[in-house]
Amino acid sequence: MADKTFLQWPFFEDRHRDLAVELESWAKSNLAHVGHEDTDAACLKLVKDLGSAGFLRHSGNPDGNLDVRSLCLIRETLARHDGLADFSFAMQGLGTGAISLFGTDAQKSEWLPRTRSGSAVSAFALTEPQSGSDVANSTMTATEDGNDYVLNGEKTWISNGGIADLYTLFARTGEAPGAKGLSAFIVTPDLSGFEVVERLETIAPHPLATLRFTDCRVPKANLIGAPGNGFKVAMSVLDIFRSTVAAAALGFARRALDEALQRVTAREIQGAPLFDLQLVQGHIADMAMDVDAAALLIYRAAWTKDSGAPRVTREAAMAKLFATDQAQQVIDKAVQLHGGDGVRSGTAVEKLYREIRALRIYEGASDVQKIIIARQTLGAFQGD
Repeated sequence: MADKTFLQWPFFEDRHRDLAVELESWAKSNLAHVGHEDTDAACLKLVKDLGSAGFLRHSGNPDGNLDVRSLCLIRETLARHDGLADFSFAMQGLGTGAISLFGTDAQKSEWLPRTRSGSAVSAFALTEPQSGSDVANSTMTATEDGNDYVLNGEKTWISNGGIADLYTLFARTGEAPGAKGLSAFIVTPDLSGFEVVERLETIAPHPLATLRFTDCRVPKANLIGAPGNGFKVAMSVLDIFRSTVAAAALGFARRALDEALQRVTAREIQGAPLFDLQLVQGHIADMAMDVDAAALLIYRAAWTKDSGAPRVTREAAMAKLFATDQAQQVIDKAVQLHGGDGVRSGTAVEKLYREIRALRIYEGASDVQKIIIARQTLGAFQGD
């Protein structure tokens, strides 16, 4: 049974505790036997089911207010039960975050009811073949032409690529060099010149693709925010959702700790439970400490944002770096404690081992988070 005592921390309100109870009950009834053989079909069904249950209402909000604590609680709980369920929820929020925060009333009224209900699938198209974490180095172009922008270039590693109904896409409109010359757009796959050129396979199967745009005309009405503000839009969205990546890692780590506890109390060696070995107790202590430390960093960042902080760049970076790196260690220990069964294909800890690795890369790799934290720390010091 996963630890729930953290819900009594002062970061949370009763509505968060109620949400955690409601989602836990739903997850137990609906996620125990999710099939992953057809990843596309599984994601589409999960989005629909999450929408029907009402949980996707937290993924976007017409007034632009996104409760980060709720987002983190949902991702943590879903990840603990099923990695693909967490992925499906997360992309609905990340894909429409720019619309919630910066979209026009028309854009919000067209898309948010559909993504919140689960009838439309969203995606966030930022990464390019030559620019991953270096967003300012984006080379995809959007050239103004009459009432349209004309897109040319490629995006890659796009989650929900190939199954999404809308893509929040970032391209260079050229108002200024670097970060100041990017803009954000709503792009739909029915547009001429939009092409899915490759589906990407990973160690933990998710729908991922490389997209190509060749003279793809996007109406100016699809521009999100002002021209040249794309970098601000992207960073504002990531500022919110980066903490939720950490929460997903926390969910994986909690599940790994539970699986490890079950193993070491049931498995015997020389007539006594594995847990009686002091080295095993040391592993369990380390795992429990990493889980709680990660939770504190995550919900500090989420509470700070929900309390009105305009940006939580430092807090979110710390949460993501620590939670994802330590979840990797927690899961590795769980695999070790399972012995040969830990690497048996299809076991819970083996699946967790494959799921966690990508979280240390996407939405800002661990090394990038260290740079962010260092620069934020230096800036605070010099500002004193």
